[in-house]
Amino acid sequence: MEPQRAFVLALDKGLDLVEVAPMAKPPVCRIMDYGKYRYEQSKKAQEAKKHQKSIQLKEVKFRPKIDTHDYEFKKNHIIRFLKGENKVKATVMFRGREVTHAQIGQQILQRLIDELEEIASVEKYPKLEGHMMTMILIPKKSLDGSRKEAGA
Repeated sequence: MEPQRAFVLALDKGLDLVEVAPMAKPPVCRIMDYGKYRYEQSKKAQEAKKHQKSIQLKEVKFRPKIDTHDYEFKKNHIIRFLKGENKVKATVMFRGREVTHAQIGQQILQRLIDELEEIASVEKYPKLEGHMMTMILIPKKSLDGSRKEAGA
């Protein structure tokens, strides 16, 4: 059908002439209520957005001279974050000349990796950037693809 005739037909029905496939030969148009179509598309997008799971990045900071109790306390926070299916950024902060002993920060993060190997996997291995050494842990997936519960 010619575009002018289709446009007149759409006006007679009180609807809009909407180009559906502009790259087709010839271009494909449809007579519809464009406002209603856009409303339905936005509702579908909202519904899809409602069902998606957002993963947050939580950060836990350590210091090179951390006490064992403080370490365990922060490790338990990391476990709680991983059970909540969040990524965890573990950071060792160095002050002043402490950065010359970067191996201490490496040992702390390696100890964390070893102790959490059942529930977490390393996404980004420890790396020294300025006065901070960071790594990122993510919850491990079980064999069926869903997230694994710690201690189960």
